[in-house]
Amino acid sequence: MPKPFRPSPSSPPVQVGTGGELHHTAGGTHPPMTTNQGIPVTNNQTSLKAGARGPTLLEDFILREKITHFDHERIPERIVHARGSAAHGVFELHTSLAKVTTAKVLTEVGVKTPVFTRFSTVAGGAGSVDTPRDVRGFAVKFYTPEGNWDLVGNNIPVFFIQDAMKFPDLIHAVKMEPDRGFPQAASAHDTFWDFISLMPESMHMVMWAMSDRTLPRSLRTIEGFGIHSFRLLDAKGKSTFCKFHWRPVLGLQSTLWDEAVQLAGADPDAHRRDLWTAIDDGRFPAWDLAVQLFTEADAAKFPFDHLDPTKLIPEELVPLQVIGRMTLNRNPANHFAENEQVAYCPANLPPGVDFSNDPLLQGRLFSYLDTQLSRLGTPNFDQLPINAPKCPFHTQTRDGHMQTRVPTGRVAYEPSSLQPDAPYEAPRGFQSFAALGEPDSKGRIRPESFADHYSQARMFFRSQNALEQAHMASALVFELSKVETPAVRERMVGHLRVIDAGLAQRVASGLGIATLPPAAKPAAPVRDLPPSPALGIIDKTPPSLRDRCVALVFSDDSDAKRIAALDKALRKAGAKVQKIAPRIGGATLNDGTHLPADARLHGSPAAAFDAVALVLSSAAAQQLAQDDAAATFVRQAYGHLKAIGHDAGGKLLVEALHLVVDDGVCALDSKAQAFVEAAATRQWDREERVHPLP
Repeated sequence: MPKPFRPSPSSPPVQVGTGGELHHTAGGTHPPMTTNQGIPVTNNQTSLKAGARGPTLLEDFILREKITHFDHERIPERIVHARGSAAHGVFELHTSLAKVTTAKVLTEVGVKTPVFTRFSTVAGGAGSVDTPRDVRGFAVKFYTPEGNWDLVGNNIPVFFIQDAMKFPDLIHAVKMEPDRGFPQAASAHDTFWDFISLMPESMHMVMWAMSDRTLPRSLRTIEGFGIHSFRLLDAKGKSTFCKFHWRPVLGLQSTLWDEAVQLAGADPDAHRRDLWTAIDDGRFPAWDLAVQLFTEADAAKFPFDHLDPTKLIPEELVPLQVIGRMTLNRNPANHFAENEQVAYCPANLPPGVDFSNDPLLQGRLFSYLDTQLSRLGTPNFDQLPINAPKCPFHTQTRDGHMQTRVPTGRVAYEPSSLQPDAPYEAPRGFQSFAALGEPDSKGRIRPESFADHYSQARMFFRSQNALEQAHMASALVFELSKVETPAVRERMVGHLRVIDAGLAQRVASGLGIATLPPAAKPAAPVRDLPPSPALGIIDKTPPSLRDRCVALVFSDDSDAKRIAALDKALRKAGAKVQKIAPRIGGATLNDGTHLPADARLHGSPAAAFDAVALVLSSAAAQQLAQDDAAATFVRQAYGHLKAIGHDAGGKLLVEALHLVVDDGVCALDSKAQAFVEAAATRQWDREERVHPLP
């Protein structure tokens, strides 16, 4: 059994314990922290648990007061995940998990379970933009025959903190600074990095946040994770641990930072528009649901604690088993009634699925329900159509604000004998795992097994290829360059020295730190875990034009036959083609036909497209070369590593802009084969030439 750590009252004001509690004083006299009732708080880092790895106790009034106040800070907008996009769909199971669970949604093959899925950014408000560097929420509501199941996670498999007690602090730090009300939807500011630099347990998540994962190309190309370990229970109550993964059928795709910035300015709704349009066009996005299954005995052999939400289980250690597919096939009929009023709660589970003692999950079970009461204003939020179960249900709840049902009969309690049809306890309802606890152990403690904060951060960084590592270094330099407090920047470089010396040096150089600050002192030895290739993006994304968007730029006197052939070749390869002209009305081609435009060149950022084809007359090419907006469009597409296809006229524009010809700059022959192949991926070999990386 892991040993709990209880910090000594005489511990110095530095990192103490194995759970990563960091008590830092910047000088001066600090008043003692108290509850709202004035009761002194001796530990603001860890919730009260039954044993070091036991469940969180309802007795913890400090946790409940802190989370309750946080949940009610703002109404009616969500405090986090306010900016969201959602869609209806179905989940179909193709591989039964009947050996490990009784949940029908995971055992009945071929059944199509309705779902409502919501994607969101975390930090920004409802009026922010879609494309900042941020974690994305990934929440799925399954309307199962045994009640609603809410699998509420993110597009990253780990989180910043180990204990729910710290969630209000994390969000207060990343949100706009309270005295000035900015920045909005950004983490590049002092309060966030001050907090992170004092929380070693956040280092793994920071590596993910600074990676390309937080700059998705589309909501249709992000992964989703349940984050926590859950339990699956069979008919005899035997438990198997499970981690849930959503894998996009289109594969992972990300933008470059400069693209994300351009999209934020040119189309703040880029992701929402993309999801809506894809479904409206019948190009239904889909994700495979995969599970990692392991036993208590398996978990005991891991070089980390799976109950620690800042850790992941590498696929090389526990392979993924794909069991079904979710397809989103219907847009909301009303944004407010469905997207805004949907209420997710990780406490909603069908029989056969149960919780683990993950302390972050334990706090979420309380927090989500409390938040919905505040945001939607009534305990009857479950009667809203988007939240109501689609299976039969019978409760004894009554009345309350906005009651829309009309319960009948004189009985509103159980047990009763006065009403023969009154609901009673279900003989085969939800069962909690009969875990052996530590009845005599109670305290604000974290297990020794939560102590290692750097090994997986190092593993994640070293699992990226050289370009991805350079992107992470660039992201850290950008973010920390916005931090005004030198001590915060230096503390972060100290953490990076523990994660990877080369990364620390690159970031320090980018920040102009001449002498490296001391390395942070880990609470536990740092291990060199094997790299996990599955954690990268670039190397594991196969080239494909499926559902990518190609800009076909044309003008008056453009070659009509070439445009038709190119359009046919691109669509055959699965691409969406957007026809772009100098005027929204389109242009007259060389055969006299008029071709309407889908968009105007001057209002379409190059970042919105995955490749560009230039089919232009010589006169139009010469004219566009003198047009700053048109020239910028092509230069930016090239700078964003996109393939550029051209006919003879388009070649004149390429030459006028002095673009270096590489494998991604292709002449459009009759079948445009070279361009179709180049457009299926970015031209990564071009990056170091056009964007020198740290």
